[in-house]
Amino acid sequence: MRLFLEGALLGLYGSLSPGPLQAYLLAQSVRNGAVRALPIALVPLASDPPVIAAVLAALAQVPAGLLRALQLVGGAVVLWLAASTLRGALRPAPVAAREPPRGFLRGALLNFTNPNAWIFWSAVGGPTLAAAWRVRPAEALAFLGGFYALLTAGNAGLVAVAGSAARLGPRFQRALAGVSGIALLGFGAWQLGKAALGAR
Repeated sequence: MRLFLEGALLGLYGSLSPGPLQAYLLAQSVRNGAVRALPIALVPLASDPPVIAAVLAALAQVPAGLLRALQLVGGAVVLWLAASTLRGALRPAPVAAREPPRGFLRGALLNFTNPNAWIFWSAVGGPTLAAAWRVRPAEALAFLGGFYALLTAGNAGLVAVAGSAARLGPRFQRALAGVSGIALLGFGAWQLGKAALGAR
């Protein structure tokens, strides 16, 4: 129970912390509605396992060179999504003309190239998981269960709140999409800036 609660608190913190995935969830929810954007709340379940496996296999901190590469690639991905979001806010397509969202794969790519996920599993989640597994595998599974239960529930809550913005009219909807696009732009520039400073 202790490890389940520890994982749950970390998952809740992750869902409430501003980041690229949260900004992307907001943008997709406003543009496509809560029902169509809800699967994106499950993105960490698809993007995290390779990160966890790599960190546990290395049994060490993620190399600085890998983090810089992820910052560069991740920053470019975030900027690409920011440009797409801002284009949609400035020239929104009629609802009937919108294509089905491809948000899940883009969200998974965004989350996989986010260095924060690698840092978390390297510094906090990975060591906790490995130690629990050595004592009893069920405790490690309890930690993962608590973490992902609250992380995905928090993401789903954000989707529901943002998706309801569509009922407030197209002007508010475009404004919220613009805010999320600017947030993505800021996160992308910040990641590229960190990568550039780290390479010096």
